[in-house]
Amino acid sequence: MVLRIFGLSFAVTAIALIVAALYGGPQAVLLVVILSILEISLSFDNAVINATVLQRMSEFWQKIFLTIGIVIAVFGMRLVFPLVIVWLASGLGPVAAIDLALNPPADGAAYFPDGSASYETLLTDAHPQIAAFGGMFLLMLFLGFILEEREITWLSWLERPLARVGKLDQLSVIVAGGLLLLTATLIAPGDKVSTVMTAGVLGMISYIAVNGLGELFNTPEEDENGEVTEVAHSGPSQLAKATGKAGFFLFLYLEVLDASFSFDGVIGAFAITSDPIIIALGLGFVGAMFVRSITVFLVRKGTLSDYVYLEHGAHWAIGALAVILLVSIGYHVNENVTGLVGVALIGAAFISSVMRNRKAAAIGGTDDAADVDEQKPVSVG
Repeated sequence: MVLRIFGLSFAVTAIALIVAALYGGPQAVLLVVILSILEISLSFDNAVINATVLQRMSEFWQKIFLTIGIVIAVFGMRLVFPLVIVWLASGLGPVAAIDLALNPPADGAAYFPDGSASYETLLTDAHPQIAAFGGMFLLMLFLGFILEEREITWLSWLERPLARVGKLDQLSVIVAGGLLLLTATLIAPGDKVSTVMTAGVLGMISYIAVNGLGELFNTPEEDENGEVTEVAHSGPSQLAKATGKAGFFLFLYLEVLDASFSFDGVIGAFAITSDPIIIALGLGFVGAMFVRSITVFLVRKGTLSDYVYLEHGAHWAIGALAVILLVSIGYHVNENVTGLVGVALIGAAFISSVMRNRKAAAIGGTDDAADVDEQKPVSVG
């Protein structure tokens, strides 16, 4: 199964490395490898969340996401989207934006003699609004998960009180709106305040709209007697098997989620290289393909069911990433910090899940979450 799931990713990796060698020699190959590792480490929590959503989608929409969706992720978000931002920010035409990306100033200056900005500078200048949009979208996702009561909790000492407070109607919107206001007034550069506010509100609206439409068109599940059963909602990840319009809106949700994750990686990649071809090969062809394979692996192996705290760890990692994105609007945050925080939280959740499974086996293999969770005095975290 492992070879079948990861085989395409290994094949794409080999092709990408060959293209990199032909394009820029050994140095280009090394850069592609570094960028690939960066993308996978930054996006592992993305893969876990993708898996939680994907397992609730019908087989048809799973195939759509794993085919059309990955094309959008590879070409759209890692290559075309940055070019579109440069195109809109500079006022250049599409061809001129591509030429600017492929032919940076020979002296490495940020701006050309005529005052026009380089590709990297234009893209970096767009970071505040992109970070505000992505940060608020991810923050709404985190709050929607953590403020809802659920049978299984990981950081019980924190998650249970938050779930009780979460009964206050629209608390996630209140918290997110307050953090956006603080970010715009205290962190954002003076000339970016209105831009950050607008982008952040659009991020919140996007989450609420896609989540709401997904729930609106969701088809309730039926039990073995044909009776409709209630389905707990906590964002799109908790929808019943989605078909038709519900599946379509979950697909849109996943694409917006990927955009929120990926652009931060694109910005971070410029610390390594400003060549858009190398970035596309490393982040898109190799990194995004492995994130896809990890997502499929988690779904096919039932990993999220076996290791029940992984979803919790991924959401806490997303909450941390949302905060990092908002802070990065005014301050530089090293990409290693972003990657390590996510890996550490998911790793802790995995270890906690293993310990829980062992305790379940020790008390007779019970499947009762309450029986198992009461055995641990404090959740690992």
